[in-house]
Amino acid sequence: MNCGTVSRDALIGWACSWIGSTNPFMPRKFLTADWRNLILANYPLPDDLAATHLPPGVELDRFEGQAFGSLVGFQFLNTKVLGVGWPGFRNFPEWNLRIYVRYQGLRGVCFVREYVPQRFVSWVARAVYNEPYHAARMAMRVIETPELLTASYAVEVGGKAHSLTASGAKPAVRPGPDSLEHFFKEHSWGFGRTHGGKLLRYEVNHPEWDVYPVEAFSADVDWGLLYGPAWAVMNGVPPASVVLAAGSGVSVFPHGTV
Repeated sequence: MNCGTVSRDALIGWACSWIGSTNPFMPRKFLTADWRNLILANYPLPDDLAATHLPPGVELDRFEGQAFGSLVGFQFLNTKVLGVGWPGFRNFPEWNLRIYVRYQGLRGVCFVREYVPQRFVSWVARAVYNEPYHAARMAMRVIETPELLTASYAVEVGGKAHSLTASGAKPAVRPGPDSLEHFFKEHSWGFGRTHGGKLLRYEVNHPEWDVYPVEAFSADVDWGLLYGPAWAVMNGVPPASVVLAAGSGVSVFPHGTV
């Protein structure tokens, strides 16, 4: 498929005709995949920095009064869009920066920027959901032993290879609902902006994730290169916590504008 020959409006119309996003009573899955071995490095954010990225009507979610964002690296596996697994686009890493938000009692996330290695995947995500996807050279590696799981993710941006690596003890365990781990890993909603500036929401369904207790973590990241000069203030800030989640299959359902 040559994405240069297909207009954004044509793709959106085709996608909506399949997924039924115009009918909130009959939503269909837009995307299914396995999200596996997720590193969530969780950082306290200044309110003024985080608030500049909020979609309309959305407010910051907080844990004990503090706003947070997470650098997230994970494996995007067995991907299907509209029920079709496109050759060459099924297994890849993703790296994103997400902010924790609320909308009318719904807990969710919005994204500052999301990196994937394929330009076509980035283009489709921008066209259909106006998600802030960018294409970049990336790498992922997961090593398992009977006692330990180690995940590593890297993205090349601005002439630098940025990396996240975490090791966790096996077996994975299930944190309680009031835990910090639960706050970061369990969200059912994504929020963004349409191309016209309206609030967009979509639902992400998955079973509750187990986590590997983290024994080691390292990050080599230049926030300014990845997310723009305003984010350079985060350079050198340590994460408040790190979660290494086992992950699961996920389904994404569109719910359109609000």
